[in-house]
Amino acid sequence: MNQGTMKFSFSNEKPNQTRDIILNVYEALAEKGYNPINQIVGYIMSGDPTYITSHKNARSLVGRVERDEIIEELLRYYLDQHSI
Repeated sequence: MNQGTMKFSFSNEKPNQTRDIILNVYEALAEKGYNPINQIVGYIMSGDPTYITSHKNARSLVGRVERDEIIEELLRYYLDQHSI
């Protein structure tokens, strides 16, 4: 029995909010001396908010968006930059 391809759909309502949150979290992590890429990846992979500093309210901000929305925004940005 062929199941076919499942369609995964995201809402396009919050891309600017998600982008702003990612940038704010990145900045807060960098200011505290963390490697922002490593910390954000750790958060996305585990869901553990302790990967994100509470500096500049970053942990609270990142909790406002789902991890799949963060991945979607990162992928959208990457593909836009590489003209695919």
